[in-house]
Amino acid sequence: MIEFRLPSLGSDMDRGTLLQWRVEPGQAVKKGDVVAVVDTSKAAVDVEIWVDGTVHRLLTAVGETIPVGAPMALVLAPGEAAPAGVWQPTALPSTPTVPAPSPAPLLAGITPPPGPVTATRARVTPAARQRAAQLGIAPDALHGSGPDGAVTRDDVERAAQRATPTGTEAAPAAAPNRAVEMRKAIAAAMARSKREIPHYYLTEPIALRAALDWLRAFNAARPMTERVLPAALLLKAVAVALRAVPELNGHLLDGAFNPMAQAHVGVAISLRTGGLVAPALHDVATKPLPQLMRELADLVQRARAGSLRSSEMSDPTITVTNLGEQAVESVHGVIYPPQVALVGFGRISERPWVGDGALTVMPAVTATLAADHRVSDGHRGAVFLARLRDQLQQPQQLEV
Repeated sequence: MIEFRLPSLGSDMDRGTLLQWRVEPGQAVKKGDVVAVVDTSKAAVDVEIWVDGTVHRLLTAVGETIPVGAPMALVLAPGEAAPAGVWQPTALPSTPTVPAPSPAPLLAGITPPPGPVTATRARVTPAARQRAAQLGIAPDALHGSGPDGAVTRDDVERAAQRATPTGTEAAPAAAPNRAVEMRKAIAAAMARSKREIPHYYLTEPIALRAALDWLRAFNAARPMTERVLPAALLLKAVAVALRAVPELNGHLLDGAFNPMAQAHVGVAISLRTGGLVAPALHDVATKPLPQLMRELADLVQRARAGSLRSSEMSDPTITVTNLGEQAVESVHGVIYPPQVALVGFGRISERPWVGDGALTVMPAVTATLAADHRVSDGHRGAVFLARLRDQLQQPQQLEV
């Protein structure tokens, strides 16, 4: 018998609320299948199972808040028989039972779709449906801004802000403010990081003329919707450079460093409602740039819609933060435990540059490294930044 437990989705998570079961007792599952949706302080996360087997019993009820590591379900290993007298095939409800709202309590400015109700419904994320029930809103009547037009929690919150109370009914009780809870979680994780991790910082300006000229030529033959942005090129360069300094790529757990063979790069993404998440792009060093660009765009869209997978939240082996779009010159980040390094990029700008004995104007970016002195030192960090710099002078090597 295998206990399926609530996984840690980052050092800033200590509990989660079950929003939905996507399996039931007796159902076969494979490693990587999404079996539940859990609400954290940052997003509603699709939780994947890490073993093959058959669901035996669901232990957590929808709506229940449990700590990280708490058993959520029992799973039979392949070929394992259910214990005699213990099998209970009655499933817990797969979704919260919420009375269907009538047209009367709809908030001002939200109109139900015309015509009779059919079996087709707008796609609504679990977190959005839960919040809509608290506010007395019909989520299927909203216009979704998430992937494939899905209605997100942000859509519900915006609808509530636009609306004015009608009638004499009391306003529904407010749920905890996600932005406030997220800020608390981020602050706790970063305070722990600065308290426990002996950071060291390195900075290197990197010339980008060769990289930008090559990228311009690379994109010229591609449709506008398939063009690769410099952000994807920088991510690929980081992942490839890590091969030379593997001690920057992995996790420090219980005092022991566990290097990772693949670079699962966490991408720091700012959310429209405030705060940030840093989900992973997997196996970045091995992916062609067009594929990496597509996956990056999809990850940003889903992160801002609150639709991420547990592997994306728990797998990052290093984080990259790129504040160039905010037009800052450099950023010195705080390591996100249990990772041991973070790479930062500022804006790409034209700067005075001396090369080959001449002064010229060069497009350049400032790259920074924050690393953990328990695992590496300044010399090895410098080797990484030098490799990153040199990699971007030969961008054609990053194409595949």
